[in-house]
Amino acid sequence: MLTIIHGSDIAASRKFFLEEKEKIKGAELLKGSQINLTDLCQLLEGGGLFENSRSIFIDQFLSERKKSAERDAVISYLVEQAKNHAIFLWEGKELDKTTLSQFKQAAIKQFKLSSQLFTLMDAIKPKNGTQLVQLFHKSLETNDAEMIFFMLIRQFRILLALSEKSAKNITEVSRLAPWQKGKIERQVNLFEKDYLKQLYLKLFRIELGQKTGTLSSSLTSAIDFFLFEI
Repeated sequence: MLTIIHGSDIAASRKFFLEEKEKIKGAELLKGSQINLTDLCQLLEGGGLFENSRSIFIDQFLSERKKSAERDAVISYLVEQAKNHAIFLWEGKELDKTTLSQFKQAAIKQFKLSSQLFTLMDAIKPKNGTQLVQLFHKSLETNDAEMIFFMLIRQFRILLALSEKSAKNITEVSRLAPWQKGKIERQVNLFEKDYLKQLYLKLFRIELGQKTGTLSSSLTSAIDFFLFEI
């Protein structure tokens, strides 16, 4: 059986991927950037007289490997071997239909972030604190504070990168669809670059305080103050 795990809710999809691995004794975890056809053949077939079913978990193969003949050969091999083995692919993004169409018999597990969370990200602009706080608490109904904080850091990292013309160095930017990138570029124009840096520094301090246990309030309260003061 071949299972593909993907979606915009990276935290939830990753959690599911690792939990499934923990359920299976002897399961192998492989880095997608490093696997090749020879290694997979040795792992899944092994040259033995008797066929034993194996369980393998592959991390970021489709996302990290560029399109090539070798990539296509690995995909075809995994599809064929899934008849006898349990194969799980995890991708840290939402896959498009073209990519998924290569796995016609696969079980697809998609984890989506709530639309309310994206509404919050889109509403980020100066002097919009009251609405941002309201949207934040609305988002808390379907997302935990940690996930919302992660998305805020991601959004401001992209905004700052686009403001400094260094977007090519940011993985998240390369994964954006043209319409998404255009929308965020318009959002960038609402901010002074120095102000974006100040806001990103505030997020860094909140994150540092959370990790070191020195945050003077709850994460929810810290996000409240951050958003209200934008």
